[in-house]
Amino acid sequence: MPPGNTRRPEKAAVIFFAHGSSVESANQAVREVSRAAAGKAGFDLWSAAFLEGGQPNLAAAVAQLAAAGARRVIVVPYFLTFGLHLQRDFPCLVAEVAAAHKDIDIVCGDPLDGHPGLVEILAERARQAYER
Repeated sequence: MPPGNTRRPEKAAVIFFAHGSSVESANQAVREVSRAAAGKAGFDLWSAAFLEGGQPNLAAAVAQLAAAGARRVIVVPYFLTFGLHLQRDFPCLVAEVAAAHKDIDIVCGDPLDGHPGLVEILAERARQAYER
C-alpha cells in the first residue's frame, strides 16, 4: 500500500489548526481540506480546529478526539508562515491542552512555509492567472 494511504492506528488522530474566520464558508473550506488531508495521510480520527472565528477551538477538538479514543494527537498548523500566532499563541494553547490531557501524546507539525510544494502551488496559481 502506498505511504500516503497507510491507515494509522485508531488511537492516533490529526488536527489541522487554522486561524479561523468570521466568514463561515472559509472555515468550511478548511474543514474540507482537512478531511481530505487526513484521509490521504491515513487518519480515521481527525478534526479541523481554529484559533478564533471558528469552531471547534484546539481544546475542544482535542477533547472530542480523546473521547473518540485518540491517545496520540498530531497538530498541524494550517498557517503559511511561522508568524506571531504560531510563535506566541500556539505554544501556549498546546501547553494548556497537554496539561488538561496528560494521557494524550500531543505532537506539533510545521507550518506550510518552507515546504517545497508551496513554491509549485504558487507558480501554478501565477500561470493560471496569466492564462485568463
